[in-house]
Amino acid sequence: MALLMCLFFLCIISSSLTSYSQASSSTPYLDGLLANGNFEQGPEPSNIQKTVIIGKYSLPKWEISGLVEYVSGGPQPGGFYFAIPRGAHAARLGNEASISQAVDVKVGSTYSLTFSATRTCAQDEVLRVSASGKSGDLPIQTLYSTDGGDTYAFAFKAAYRRVKVVFHNPGVQEDPACGPLLDAIAIKEMVPLRYTRGNLVKNGGFEIGPHVFKNFSTGVLLLPKIHDIVSPLPGWIIESLKPAKYIDSKHFQVPKGLAAIELVGGRETAIAQIIRTIPNKLYRLSFTIGDAKNGCHGSMMVEAFAAKETLKVKYESIGRGGFKTASLKFKAISNRTRLTFYSAFYHTKVNDYGHFCGPVLDEVMVFPVRH
Repeated sequence: MALLMCLFFLCIISSSLTSYSQASSSTPYLDGLLANGNFEQGPEPSNIQKTVIIGKYSLPKWEISGLVEYVSGGPQPGGFYFAIPRGAHAARLGNEASISQAVDVKVGSTYSLTFSATRTCAQDEVLRVSASGKSGDLPIQTLYSTDGGDTYAFAFKAAYRRVKVVFHNPGVQEDPACGPLLDAIAIKEMVPLRYTRGNLVKNGGFEIGPHVFKNFSTGVLLLPKIHDIVSPLPGWIIESLKPAKYIDSKHFQVPKGLAAIELVGGRETAIAQIIRTIPNKLYRLSFTIGDAKNGCHGSMMVEAFAAKETLKVKYESIGRGGFKTASLKFKAISNRTRLTFYSAFYHTKVNDYGHFCGPVLDEVMVFPVRH
């Protein structure tokens, strides 16, 4: 009888574990465009007047509010020109307009949204991004790339199984039709970080980062912490006034692996990480700098900080790729040590002075030393 009861309870436990496993795995790993994230599925002809979408649910897979336009790339009435390199169509948000979509996620997991956002008028424009109770106001009056619009990342931690992602234009412009242009929107689930053996820095090679569009990329701008509390670059803090740029090896030259960071805002772009250390113990910080083979030229300099030590590393770039490695020995002064990197100068492309760029940072490592 006792044996039968044990078997009975084992079956119940097994069934519960199976149910839990199925429930926890019911939401797939996300890494790609949201449903109709490139806006290639347009409204029915009866639900659009010229370019203005009529009806809350007329844009497939999206819910809209306010003046939302469905536009095509190329010359526009009034002398405008819309560059839409990731497809043929985009959505433009007028005054107080928004688009939103509900996404199934895993509670407690971190997600990053990658989206192309470009201003369309001369006035200052702001794009407010919201998800899972968090929001950030993205100032997009500064253009970092002139060959097809900028791409941004916004990260959030899922507090619910179903999260509403909202893109909203909170500004009031002189022209009610002005507003940011959304070209493509993707989402990626961030995998948990783990230490690499022999390295105290997490994600030191920047291999874990936001989704990168495959067909066209100008890099992904990572918002400063004041605009995005959860970092879209796991392990790292964007602790500056200007964003840093996440670049991939398919569209740029990176020193090693699949990705790296481009410091595009001079002293206004800084990334940092706080690592565990033992007070009075000696450590060595090593890192690689170079250029992304994107026409960024000039005398580059990256400054690195660790505990009380500072290192300035110069790199002469002709914009055709290349890199060098540097190292710094420091003594820990507490059980936490902040590593910080920024570019000492401002840079633009050699043939395009409106395109901001900078030195590339990769392969950041810290390990203990005896002497």
